Amino acid sequence: MAKKKKRAASAAGAKKKKPAEQAPEAPAKKPPRDWAEIGRAYGLLLLSAVLMFLGFAGFGVWPLAFCGMVPALFVFDADPKPIGWKFFWRALFFGYIAYYGGFYWVVNTIVDFGGFPYPLALAFASIYFLYQAIEFVFVLWLWRRARERGFNATASLVAAYLTAETVFPMLFDHYYGNSFHMLPVVVQVADLGGPMLLTALAMLGNGAIYELARARIKKAPLPWRTPAVFTGAVLFVLGYGAWRIGEVEARVAAAPKIQVGVVQTNMGIYEKREDPGEGLRRHLEQSAALEAEHDLDLLVWPESAATFRVPREVGTRVGPFFDNAAAWFRIESAGFPETPLIFGGLSVGHDEDGTSRFYNTAFITDDDGAIQAHVDKTYLLAFGEYIPFGEMFPILYEWSPNTGHFTPGDHVQPLPFRDYRITTLVCYEDILPKFTRRAVREANPHLLVNVTNDAWFGDTQEPYIHLALAKMRAVEHHRYLVRATNTGVSAIIDPTGRVIAEGPLFDRDSLHGEVAMMQGETLYEHLGDWPGWLALGATLYMVLVGRRNRPEQEPPPEEQVREERIRRKREEDDDPDPEEEDEEDA
Repeated sequence: MAKKKKRAASAAGAKKKKPAEQAPEAPAKKPPRDWAEIGRAYGLLLLSAVLMFLGFAGFGVWPLAFCGMVPALFVFDADPKPIGWKFFWRALFFGYIAYYGGFYWVVNTIVDFGGFPYPLALAFASIYFLYQAIEFVFVLWLWRRARERGFNATASLVAAYLTAETVFPMLFDHYYGNSFHMLPVVVQVADLGGPMLLTALAMLGNGAIYELARARIKKAPLPWRTPAVFTGAVLFVLGYGAWRIGEVEARVAAAPKIQVGVVQTNMGIYEKREDPGEGLRRHLEQSAALEAEHDLDLLVWPESAATFRVPREVGTRVGPFFDNAAAWFRIESAGFPETPLIFGGLSVGHDEDGTSRFYNTAFITDDDGAIQAHVDKTYLLAFGEYIPFGEMFPILYEWSPNTGHFTPGDHVQPLPFRDYRITTLVCYEDILPKFTRRAVREANPHLLVNVTNDAWFGDTQEPYIHLALAKMRAVEHHRYLVRATNTGVSAIIDPTGRVIAEGPLFDRDSLHGEVAMMQGETLYEHLGDWPGWLALGATLYMVLVGRRNRPEQEPPPEEQVREERIRRKREEDDDPDPEEEDEEDA
């Protein structure tokens, strides 16, 4: 009887299933958008981006450099994780806001010097912001990929971020480690591995905070390894910095000294074009005042100090050229300086076939005003000093008549000064660690000089960011760095990265300082950006080759254990007992 009932029940069940099996499958409905989750995700990304640019050089809230990435990591390590286009758009949004906040001055530059209304200037600048935002897409993709393969969150973040700084091409070279430029005791490790070593420290801090916060939220035991490594790294950086500052100061005290004067005339782009004579008058007048007040050994003028063509031939006395220019502009001239002078100006060279070549050049003269040597700017500014592919398509210069048509320099030889050598960097070459390293290795200079013009960027944070990035060159090679700018910020920086003299922004000023003529080598000079290449190797291993035996796991929190027990209990209550079925059959 029991068997008949069972067979009948089975037949009834089969009848019920039959219509379902025969019915066509309904198309899968797209799940509704979870607007609450979307709002939380983009809110965290906005917060993270703001923390990132506030922590960077410019705004200079350096403690935020240790936590800026943390909210974004929670978004991309969430459960379920954003994938596909959802991942891309979220990472791009994060990168766009971070770069817009840190490089907002690009918009102001387009407004002031391009004459475009702000909305259109923002549209043009957004092309740059979106391009740079792809760097963060790249970082977060590498990080997430390494996490999926079971690697530690902090190790993956450090490797991914340094890999991006190594291989991603940037229009304005910068490193997140520059966030600590105002902390001499911290930045001394740059002589070991450049600014990337400081980026690694920042990302190590972000990873440690993220791991602690994640464990706290999930009510799991707090991790100790990564925080311990971060603490050890900070102690090493501080200890090394304190020792290195003392060692460098001792070498500065023993080195020969010279007296340097710097002229900042506060003549912007438009002012120079409208009244080039006034610019010349201010340079000569302020130089004469510096020579009267101090026993100078060297004077430094900024980039494009001479708005007329200066002869390139060594031995040519340029004093008469300046006197003729003063007479042409009908200004009172204080006379060409009697002190050796480094200045920027326009020069013209000629090919064998007679073709003229224009150069953005830095010259040095002796006590008699005769040119001793010159060096041409190597890294030209795109769309300002040249048009990409302009040599291939000359018509581009006809379409953009205000763009310069300069030729890049072909050497990084130092400028000779008495018994010393001076490596001179033109414009933004002082923010390029690889280029500066190449110049220092070739020249073994006693002094670094930068002649530049930041008037393009207006009254924004850019001149201060430029100064912050340039300070790292002094630390990497333990040389004094003298910067002369047209409108600020001119400065004299010592070999530990401390600013010992600084001019104002958009105001006339003359600086004077004692500079030690240093020599010596650093590990960074020999090995370069080894932290980046090491990170690249580690990243390739994490995302392509290696795989941990099991994904990184943490003990389940108490609530998760309780829910798992309840789920198993319910399953046991719902499942029929096999022994009871056997008894019924019997």
